[in-house]
Amino acid sequence: MTASSYNPACGGLPPQSALMTGRAVFTEAYAVIPRGVMSDIVTSLLPFWEGTRAWMLSRPLSGFSETFAQYLMEVAPGGGSDQPEPDPGAEGVLFVVGGGLRLTLDGITHSLRSGSYVYCPPGVTWSLRNDGAEPARFHWIRKAYERVSGIEPPAAFVAFEPDIDPVSMPDTQGAWATTRFVSPDDLRHDMHVNIVTLQPGASIPFEETHVMEHGLFVLEGKAVYRLNRDWVEVQAGDFLWLRAFCPQACYAGGPGPFRYLLYKDVNRHAALTPFRSAR
Repeated sequence: MTASSYNPACGGLPPQSALMTGRAVFTEAYAVIPRGVMSDIVTSLLPFWEGTRAWMLSRPLSGFSETFAQYLMEVAPGGGSDQPEPDPGAEGVLFVVGGGLRLTLDGITHSLRSGSYVYCPPGVTWSLRNDGAEPARFHWIRKAYERVSGIEPPAAFVAFEPDIDPVSMPDTQGAWATTRFVSPDDLRHDMHVNIVTLQPGASIPFEETHVMEHGLFVLEGKAVYRLNRDWVEVQAGDFLWLRAFCPQACYAGGPGPFRYLLYKDVNRHAALTPFRSAR
């Protein structure tokens, strides 16, 4: 299989003649960050990363979304990091959407390209470099790993999306499918980062309402999403941030497939500590 199409490059700055009003939305239940607002002036620089900038798409916020952070990283030729992760308790997923990168993970070197997927467990040693002539872009999803007594954390691994067969959702005949990099019943993992594909005209035909929160980055195509009480049109390059229990449904408008990278927290009890009375 060949690599699939992924989201277009972002950056730049709109002209002075552009209208200020766009599709950006932040509500009590969800947020939409359209690709058009991911300009040069909203990027962040990170400690111990050279030649690199990041669009910070989500971070834990009290009272909104609390389990993860997601960055869209852009690494210039010669850039990268030998100290990428500052938190020894954090796990991470990298998903490459443009260019090439050299990854050293637990002492083993890997060549990454568009469609490469990397899982980094807490405490693992890794570094990343762009040895090519063009900028490289990847998503970096970070989460504080929730340890469970008697269950070992998962091992690091590298995968390639086109090598994995999507799993058709029940009774959809492939119109709605999920590419899973981790088995759903592997309780070592407390987060899943999958790719969901809806063919033109397919839908998520009910308002999902569940405990998992989501980070959803559109890789390809366009669709109309039902979020809480609103209908929102989205396209490749947009990011959606959904709070736990936000009702959600979707209709893929075509003309091509609608595909997105989806984060969700899984396989752990609900934390009760924040709701205990102070003593």
